Amino acid sequence: MGFDLASPDFWNREALEAELRRVFDICHGCRRCFNLCPSFNVLFELIDAKGEDVANLTRADFTRIVDLCYQCKLCFNHCPYTPPHRWDIDFPRLMLRAKAVEARERGITRQDRWLGRTDALGRLGSRWAPLVNLANRWRPVRVLLEKVIGIHRDRNLPEYHRETFLQWFRTYERRRVGARSGNGKVALFYTCYVNYHDPAVGRAAVRVLERNGLEVAVPAQQCCGMPFLDGGDIESALANARENVRALIEFVRNGYDVVIPGPTCSYMLKHEYPVLLNDEDVRRVAQRSFDLCEYLMKLHSEGRLDTRFDRAAPQRIAYHLPCHLRAQNIGYKSRDLMHLIPGTRVQVIERCAGIDGTWGLKREYYPLSLKVADKLFREIEGEPFDLVVSDCPLAGLQIAQGTRRRPLHPIQVLARAYGVEDEGGERP
Repeated sequence: MGFDLASPDFWNREALEAELRRVFDICHGCRRCFNLCPSFNVLFELIDAKGEDVANLTRADFTRIVDLCYQCKLCFNHCPYTPPHRWDIDFPRLMLRAKAVEARERGITRQDRWLGRTDALGRLGSRWAPLVNLANRWRPVRVLLEKVIGIHRDRNLPEYHRETFLQWFRTYERRRVGARSGNGKVALFYTCYVNYHDPAVGRAAVRVLERNGLEVAVPAQQCCGMPFLDGGDIESALANARENVRALIEFVRNGYDVVIPGPTCSYMLKHEYPVLLNDEDVRRVAQRSFDLCEYLMKLHSEGRLDTRFDRAAPQRIAYHLPCHLRAQNIGYKSRDLMHLIPGTRVQVIERCAGIDGTWGLKREYYPLSLKVADKLFREIEGEPFDLVVSDCPLAGLQIAQGTRRRPLHPIQVLARAYGVEDEGGERP
């Protein structure tokens, strides 16, 4: 069966395990995803160790396989049996279903409850940013966080900012003057990460979009809901999705396109929301939603992108292509956008960062997440790049952990080339 929340079989443990065995048996016969992620490695090792028969897998085996899936989504595009194939394989959503059933039966863990509430933590962290950032660097606090919440003591954590992106935008909007050039209207779904942890990306996005004659609005919004899905909390993910669609549909009806600087969030709005909610408003929002660089390249293909880069300088960029952009099948839009800057050379690195949402933060999986990302680290460190760039903030966190180089977002590279680079804002 598909990811149908309304079906009584969706929540039935026996029906779930029957579907797991069916899918695992097909995967066993194919093995195209061997070495794609730890989940598949363990799946095939377990089947091989148990007489090459999925009937011999136990519930504990299922749990181990499900827990190792960090929802990179790459197996979906890699799989030859995805819908509309008669075998109807959607491995990532099957893993989400298994986590949801587990959470309903046993309750959502304290670890997943904490990690899922990004907006609540963001509001608190930003209000007390200097103290929280200091505490997050203090070893005794990190040991306590590991014991209480399960965040590994050695995981670098994003810093909070006292001035969130939304606070900056409200002040900026009051002071903004000048007529629009009529190139279009966009609603910026700025993401909770940008709001609390990296407002410079949001400021760069606004300046680049306005440089291109676009009217920029910022709708009311909440976290996209992916951290809730990571922990199997379907109800909370649905609640956030409904609120976001309720806000965004009004802008879509008034001629706005939705642009999103975070690939996980753009994936959620474009691909997960229509499955979770399945109504016409959701589909309309999804159809008008774009990854930020995808949208700018759309403008370029229509002859509407400003390519006068006043501050362009020769530079060599290591560009990490995030998994959740690869999963969208939109091509290399961020690379193509940076290639428009004169003198810029971009080397694409298609390696998983192995952090994917909350998975790489957890005590149980932090060492494995670094192992997954090792090839990415080595490619970045192997050559003298001027800049390291990634659209994904969590991949950026992982890259900073493994290489000590803090990546920029492609929109910041574009803002620098335009000469509208960030002029500041409060420090963390």
